[in-house]
Amino acid sequence: MSPTELKDIIRSGLLSFPVTPFDENDEFNPSAFRAHLEWLSAHPVAGLIVAGGTGEMFSLTPSEIVDVVKTAKEAQPNAPILAGCGYGTKLACELAQSIEAAGGDGILLLPHYLIGAPQDGIEAHIRAVCNATNMGVIVYNRGSSVCSAATLKRLADDCPNLVGFKDGTGDIDTVKRITVGLGDRLSYIGGMPTHELFAQAFRGAGVHTYSSAVFNFVPETALKFHAAFQANDDATCEQMLRDFYYPFAKIRDRKTGYAVSAIKAGVKLRGFDTGPVRTPLTSLTDEEMEIMKGLMDGYS
Repeated sequence: MSPTELKDIIRSGLLSFPVTPFDENDEFNPSAFRAHLEWLSAHPVAGLIVAGGTGEMFSLTPSEIVDVVKTAKEAQPNAPILAGCGYGTKLACELAQSIEAAGGDGILLLPHYLIGAPQDGIEAHIRAVCNATNMGVIVYNRGSSVCSAATLKRLADDCPNLVGFKDGTGDIDTVKRITVGLGDRLSYIGGMPTHELFAQAFRGAGVHTYSSAVFNFVPETALKFHAAFQANDDATCEQMLRDFYYPFAKIRDRKTGYAVSAIKAGVKLRGFDTGPVRTPLTSLTDEEMEIMKGLMDGYS
């Protein structure tokens, strides 16, 4: 898939972040991953971003990320498969090339590792990764790696395979400057944790789609919200926020890292063999699993 094709596809609908299942030996479980993706395949999305934040990329080895991409391509051969990519510049470049060789259609470039960096350093990092691959690249503003509008403009001018911008900072001012300044040059994706909580605010900044983590276990609910959001049906969105998303956020906010752990718990409650989250994250308690189960009753 060419970067231009990917750019057009990812702006057309909802994006999903599948969880990464592990077996009893804490190894990637491809059969469980395949079963979950095949179940999700009945529900149309614009693309799957595997080994991303919800997919615990931060705990995966580079070879595991490649295995995740290969399994995703086998399970959903007709869906665009993007993968998380990050760490230091050299490793990110090598990982992007490995994802491309495994059949990936694009990468979501997560923050570089650990330290803060000036804008010219962030720009050099992103430029190197774009130059290392022919795939489409989506820049993810989050944590230690936050592009300014001016930096992203230079990168978009020089890197034709830079196709998207995703925001996980909530800095609406910067997001608006980027969408106004770059227009149709990029696709824009909302990337706040449980982004449905922020989708309406981001729409005013020019961001008309997002990635959904809850799609992992309530795909019909996620698609219903996205359809209402795209139709500007704020009444339906607000009802769903009150009835489902805010109660889910209450569980998610119980402990740091539950933005991932609660999603994996939801997939497990759907009957899939997810295994636990990897440390340093922790799984939900039995009591919290019961609360999740109650929340999920009546939602699909």
